[in-house]
Amino acid sequence: MKRIAEYLDGLTFQEFKRDYKTVDAVIRNFEIIGEASKNLPEEFKNKHSEVPWMEMYLLRNKISHEYFGVDYEIIWDIAVNYLPGNRIQIEGLL
Repeated sequence: MKRIAEYLDGLTFQEFKRDYKTVDAVIRNFEIIGEASKNLPEEFKNKHSEVPWMEMYLLRNKISHEYFGVDYEIIWDIAVNYLPGNRIQIEGLL
């Protein structure tokens, strides 16, 4: 999550979508987050149900199986509007 924030720091959406290396890095990190959320023990996820574990995994599936391209606007929206709050929640658990 920290890396995604670092990759996007100072970028506008227009700059983001033109920078394929950054797009690829952000998408890859979302895949890693989703896979990690899937592999957490159910007991832990249930205890911390305020964190959207399932949504993280579903995003990973969508990204991994989207053979005709990923919608950059959706990735940007999640990274800018949802990820910071999720990061705070998860860092509070550590």
